[in-house]
Amino acid sequence: MISSAGTGTECVAAVDVGGTTMKGGLVGRDGTVLYDERRPTPQSGVINAISRFVGDLARPRDGLVPRAVGLAVPGLVTPTHAVFSAAFGWRDVPVASFTDVDLPVALGHDVRSAGEAELAYGVGGDDVLFLPIGTGIAGAVVLSGGLNGGLYGGADGWAGQIGHIPVWPEGLACRCGQRGCLAAYSSGGAVAARCGSPSAADVVRRVAEGDPPAVQVWDEAVEALALALATYTLLLDPATVVIGGGVSLAGDTLLVPLRERLGARLAFRRPPDVVASGLGIRAGLLGAGLLGWRAVPAG
Repeated sequence: MISSAGTGTECVAAVDVGGTTMKGGLVGRDGTVLYDERRPTPQSGVINAISRFVGDLARPRDGLVPRAVGLAVPGLVTPTHAVFSAAFGWRDVPVASFTDVDLPVALGHDVRSAGEAELAYGVGGDDVLFLPIGTGIAGAVVLSGGLNGGLYGGADGWAGQIGHIPVWPEGLACRCGQRGCLAAYSSGGAVAARCGSPSAADVVRRVAEGDPPAVQVWDEAVEALALALATYTLLLDPATVVIGGGVSLAGDTLLVPLRERLGARLAFRRPPDVVASGLGIRAGLLGAGLLGWRAVPAG
């Protein structure tokens, strides 16, 4: 859809690749979404699907002419390669494989990019963990002691892989190759699969209706999340945990028990605030837009 912002505005093409849905659009310099579109993420041929999506978005439309492309993908990512993704099974995919458009292209990590958007347009703040929970789980780490009080990337830029913290080391197998990962219990994909439901939203509906199997799976998901966040809190002392992604739409069904469980896991200190994302499911698209604007040549 085209927004009411009108035409003739500078923009970049932005694509946020999720495990089930790709969110794309044209984003203005101020974060205004001038056009947006969603496409399902295919089970196979995902790289070609991304390339087609980028190519379609990069074409001029209604007076909007993209100046660059921002592409946010999951897994381990460098500016030149998608190094590894448990969700898609790819390894060392060069940025050129994702698109052949004649525009500058910036590649980035989906959650780190969404975290930057949350800082710029959403909740903001210092010492924050931005934790989108969708098909998978990862975190964007904001430390006040970091560069300009911004995102912390770690030695190789891969900090924040919270979804692969082993909450129960001998637990369920994870697609990453480890066992007992947080993502195997608390991601939207895992919650839906363990309940035999089409989506996490359907599980939330069943929980509200008191369905015993759904209540048990949801209880384990919240407990696993509380365990991981307690560990994170004791290591890095965040002021706020911002929950994003599709699962955040569960609202108080998630946030109320999570706050209680996290507080119970921290015997000698006050827990951080746990709040919903200010941008909701648009954080990833806006983050991809920020990537795109960085790729626009100066002048």
